[in-house]
This record gives sequence, structure tokens and C-alpha cells, in this order.
Amino acid sequence: MVQKGTWVRIKKILLPVGQRAPQDPEDTRNTPLVMWTKGFLAADANLGDEVQVTTAADRVETGTLVEVGLGLRTPEEMPAVLNARDRSELVQIDRNYRAFLYGGDK
Repeated sequence: MVQKGTWVRIKKILLPVGQRAPQDPEDTRNTPLVMWTKGFLAADANLGDEVQVTTAADRVETGTLVEVGLGLRTPEEMPAVLNARDRSELVQIDRNYRAFLYGGDK
């Protein structure tokens, strides 16, 4: 069970195979158009559930929950000081900082 407010990634199929443009190359037509989105989970859920998330830009998106505790894959991809898998605390710090500077989340 993944708790509400956790920073997660969702997957949403925007165009399934068969609905892609006919002028697209064959390999593109045979692949669904997928949107990957990261955000805060709106309610408790399990991997594979259909969920809603609120992105860092305050957009609300729906999709299938596919990953929890996001982070970059290797230490070379980010500074050692940011070497935590779960970055939800950093996103929350960013939101608080923006609220302090600009008087709101945006």
C-alpha cells in the first residue's frame, strides 16, 4: 500500500495502437503513445491501481501507478548530496520556498 502524498510516477496511454496517424512510420504506429507523469498521490493505492496525482505544477492527472520513491538510477546522474531515492521531501521544500517568495504555490 502506497500512502497518500507520496511522490510517485504514473503511466497513461494517450493513443493506443491502431489510433496513431497513418503517416507515422510503421514501428511508431505499432507502439502506443504513452504519457509518464510524476506527482503526489491523491489517495492510498497499490501498484497497478488507477490513481490521481498532483504534479509539482499543480496539474491533476490520472493514470496507472507504476513507480514509488523515484530517484535517478545511478549516483553519476546526480550529486552525492541528493542521493536519496524518495525525492518527495525536496519537492515539498520547493513548494514551501515558492510560497515564501511569491505568496503561493506557483
